[in-house]
Amino acid sequence: MKKKDENIWRLLLRKIAWLALAAFIVVNALAFLFARKILIFSELGGTPRTRYSFATTAAIFFEGVPKPQNHQTPDALKLAYTTVVLRAEGKTDLEAWKIPCENPRGTVALFHGHAAAKSQLLPDARAFHEMGFEVWMLDFFGSGGSSGHSTSIGFFEADDVKRLADFIRADTPHPLILYGVSMGAAAITRAVGELGVKPDGVILVSSFNRMVDTVAHRVEAVGFPRSPISQMIVFWGGVQIGINGFKNNPADFTRGITCPALVLQGSRDPIVHDDEAKELFDNLAGPKKLVTFEGGGHANFLSFDPAKWRAKISSWLGGDVAVSAARR
Repeated sequence: MKKKDENIWRLLLRKIAWLALAAFIVVNALAFLFARKILIFSELGGTPRTRYSFATTAAIFFEGVPKPQNHQTPDALKLAYTTVVLRAEGKTDLEAWKIPCENPRGTVALFHGHAAAKSQLLPDARAFHEMGFEVWMLDFFGSGGSSGHSTSIGFFEADDVKRLADFIRADTPHPLILYGVSMGAAAITRAVGELGVKPDGVILVSSFNRMVDTVAHRVEAVGFPRSPISQMIVFWGGVQIGINGFKNNPADFTRGITCPALVLQGSRDPIVHDDEAKELFDNLAGPKKLVTFEGGGHANFLSFDPAKWRAKISSWLGGDVAVSAARR
């Protein structure tokens, strides 16, 4: 009888072990496929998903994320512009818009977020143009008018930031400000902190601090536990694009940023929490200011509180940035 009981328990434990292994394989496979859907844009995808819920996540999994497109051009806002394509052997063609300004006080380069294109920053471009700045707007590789169909959530986009910054520096002697929202801000942190880009100032709007944290918030928004699913998605996503996803951390890159920096953050941002924005801010190595938009969500602070957005940016541009540019 005792021997029979031992055999039953051994059989049960073996079944449990096999079930656990099967579950582990299935969850990893789903994480791999979901990461691929986020990183590889689909020409057949449905509408872009700006909010994460179970329904929208299921739609991403089955439909994919469509390649972001530009649905407006600057002339829709009565801004004259020219289209510039940055070409380099062995590299992706990048499309940019240049919005000139007579006797500009400087140049601002704008960088969009994930699953977006440069046209979504046209209101920001107009605001900077009204402040007296020449404006450049770039489509990251895989988005809008640029070639490709993929993204790296800010890591390789940093190379695109560098390409445009180098091009602008060769074109004009004016002070250069880099302005990025969400993924665009993350790309700026690596471009300046690791790749040697030297602007006169950076404006980081709703940048995530660490890839695993921002993925975890999206996983939680769907109703799943953050661990181990978020770690699996980051791991398999990194494998697919050839990086260690756990090292795609703007909070680490900002340690190398010594130019003036302005960080804009919403107090109710579901994607970047206050303590995460604070970590990124604290690691900045140069003159810095943190502006919190009370009640604000993720990234779009110009429409949320236009008066405060303009006042804070204008004050910063006339203060820290003006001093930095004068010393250059």
